[in-house]
Amino acid sequence: MSYAMSAALQEAVFTNLSGNGALVALVAGIDDAPPAGDGTPPTGTYITLGDEVAKDRSSASHSGCTLDFEVNVHSGFSGYSAAKEVAGMVVDSLDWADLTLSRGALVNLKFLKSRARRGAAPETRRIALVFRAILDDGTI
Repeated sequence: MSYAMSAALQEAVFTNLSGNGALVALVAGIDDAPPAGDGTPPTGTYITLGDEVAKDRSSASHSGCTLDFEVNVHSGFSGYSAAKEVAGMVVDSLDWADLTLSRGALVNLKFLKSRARRGAAPETRRIALVFRAILDDGTI
């Protein structure tokens, strides 16, 4: 198994999302963690790259893994409309995307599921989008 491709996948996902002009125009940021600042809670809608689970997909001749990862849409708006619009754009941007990795190769990237939740202010809405990436690190 090669978990070493995880960082390369995260970089490619970030590059894909931050390169989507229509998506970037709707959000306050795309980050690894909620935006830090002067202690003021973030406003509007923003995206964070979230948790992941890796599973070995190696064979006798190839090293690889399946990586399930979250992209989270956070919103300070009282309704789901803004968060759902952004979440839909994230899915459109990543589902079946052909991303180039700095290490290994992306065999497949597919949207799996989502979960929308209410939260306490300032994050009154959150949608967790789960994607599955199959990664190949080449021959052993």
